[in-house]
Amino acid sequence: MRPNAPEVASRLAFGWRAIECWGAAMSLFLQTGALFPLMLADAAGDLNDSAKSILRLLCLPVYAYTLLMLMRNFPQFRIALRQNLFVPLMVALPFVSVFWSVGPSTTLRRAVALLFTMLLAYVLAIRFTPRQLLLLAFATFGTCIVLSLAVFAASPHLARMPDGAIRGIFIHKNNLGWYASITILAATAVLMDGALSLRRTALALLIAGVVCLVGSGSVTAIIVTASSYCLIGFYSILPRIRGVSRIVFVLISVQIAAGLLISLHEFLVPLLEALGKDSTLTGRLPLWELVDGQIGDHLLLGFGYQAFWTESNPEAWVIWGKLQWMAPHAHNGFRDTMLNFGITGMALFVLMLFHAVHQGAALHCHDRKYGWLWLNVFTVAILVMNLTESTFFLQNDAIFVLFATAIIMFSLYAPVVSSNPASVRQPSAGCIIVE
Repeated sequence: MRPNAPEVASRLAFGWRAIECWGAAMSLFLQTGALFPLMLADAAGDLNDSAKSILRLLCLPVYAYTLLMLMRNFPQFRIALRQNLFVPLMVALPFVSVFWSVGPSTTLRRAVALLFTMLLAYVLAIRFTPRQLLLLAFATFGTCIVLSLAVFAASPHLARMPDGAIRGIFIHKNNLGWYASITILAATAVLMDGALSLRRTALALLIAGVVCLVGSGSVTAIIVTASSYCLIGFYSILPRIRGVSRIVFVLISVQIAAGLLISLHEFLVPLLEALGKDSTLTGRLPLWELVDGQIGDHLLLGFGYQAFWTESNPEAWVIWGKLQWMAPHAHNGFRDTMLNFGITGMALFVLMLFHAVHQGAALHCHDRKYGWLWLNVFTVAILVMNLTESTFFLQNDAIFVLFATAIIMFSLYAPVVSSNPASVRQPSAGCIIVE
């Protein structure tokens, strides 16, 4: 894949690169759910049908940008499709699930939106390098954090939830917590990257991210942030050891992570009760128990893509009635994937994840200076996030866009590096170049 040659510094070429960068930043910002939902929400923070219709219109510029970039880079797009067949299969699965979905029209409409979401991920993977993607996330999510603090300073009542937690320019405090966590990761990666002369800006955004993270009170975001720093340590050590030592190090790290998960499962509830906290994880534990029963009833294929948590589904009303609140999702990305596609789709998804994590680690070990560290940490951190939240296969969502971009980008670079390590270089205009 070869972009416009950097030496042809025509005005048109410069203009298209500017369109790519600004269009990508605006597309990600619109899909963060920042600012506009807050402006359209009522006093209770809810969105009516009219507000939701307006928000759907905001997706149209993103779709237009995506199609324009794909038309200009169609040969690269075809290569990206061939490099990782797991991703096209996962994109096709929501459309196939229409045939057994409990809400076929809902599944089809949301599958189309997911298709455009994945196409945007392909555009970002094709046209940006790992370091450029880091700067894009750093600037976009950092803007959200700065605006959140500005709104809180100018209008504290607007930037707060009813319980007093800070939500900034987002409709819910958890959203602020998630993007604060990603901003902290991006700022830390920029500080660690010696090739980027943005240390003062990164330090300022790091502090702002910590303030928003603490102010939001999002436990999930705090856990993800702590996990991210542990993962930074893991991926920083990984390239420095080789052979059997690396295998032993990975196995020990996996065992420690598994031990922590088992410990949390066994001792978290008693610990929360002893501290006087909500031992149900804000209703998640009883929700998961009921969801697991529904998964067992439709184990093979699930209920169809995003068809379960709809008002037309009687099984959802059974759960809502028992819980006495209308959960929008399972608060667990892995369980929602099972609800969507059953064990068939979950098996394909797990294979895709293992493939991506292995490729990402190999790329980072091959060249620590190319910017793979943050993308590896981000990918695994999103897996941690989905233990208590649900962002997998979420249409028009910036977090899932970056997650999918990472998986596609790993598959784009990995075959080239394995066949000829000297054949990949970082161009000034972005996009991987194969000599």
